Amino acid sequence: MGLTANQLTAALDTLAAREPGIARVLAIAGYPEPRIREPGYATLLRTIVGQQVSVKAAASVWAKLEGLVGALDDPARILAANDDTLREAGLSRQKASYARSLAEEVTSGRLDLGHLPADDEEAIAALTCVKGIGRWSAEIYLLFAEGREDIWPAGDLAVQIALGRIMGHDTRPSEKQCRDIAENWRPHRGAAAIFAWHSYNIGMDVI
Repeated sequence: MGLTANQLTAALDTLAAREPGIARVLAIAGYPEPRIREPGYATLLRTIVGQQVSVKAAASVWAKLEGLVGALDDPARILAANDDTLREAGLSRQKASYARSLAEEVTSGRLDLGHLPADDEEAIAALTCVKGIGRWSAEIYLLFAEGREDIWPAGDLAVQIALGRIMGHDTRPSEKQCRDIAENWRPHRGAAAIFAWHSYNIGMDVI
């Protein structure tokens, strides 16, 4: 499961003592709510369903898909569904291919979501072997579903924008700059990412 409220508070207090920008924004924005997802196949399937569509649209497709094939915590149901059924639910041909790839990796045992490598980079590599799961999706899964404390999705646009505000930059830092800035925040970069999204949602005019 993801980082708890107590873990977030403790980590951000530690980071605020190291980084004046975090301390400043924390005093304005307060602590973020936990972002927790259930670990396992269904959460990764939701990630695929939700790619490049709104939250509302993704929820609609998920509901249609579940209505057509049954409970989506069982990858065998996706493998048993034909292409017409997946399209009827609202999955594009590409997303249907991604969903099948995930189901195949899990049912074959090549991807064991219950025993991902302890090393974060090795876990990301295991997840990105699935067609349709890129680095960002893998990082989000490890942070929200497994609660890995040092995941840092530096390629996320909202994280970059928020980090620029927190650090007082005039321009949005690049992915490399974000990684460099946060290097001193180990092993609490997961909490920093959740805080970045929290502060991004509050808006520039407040921070």
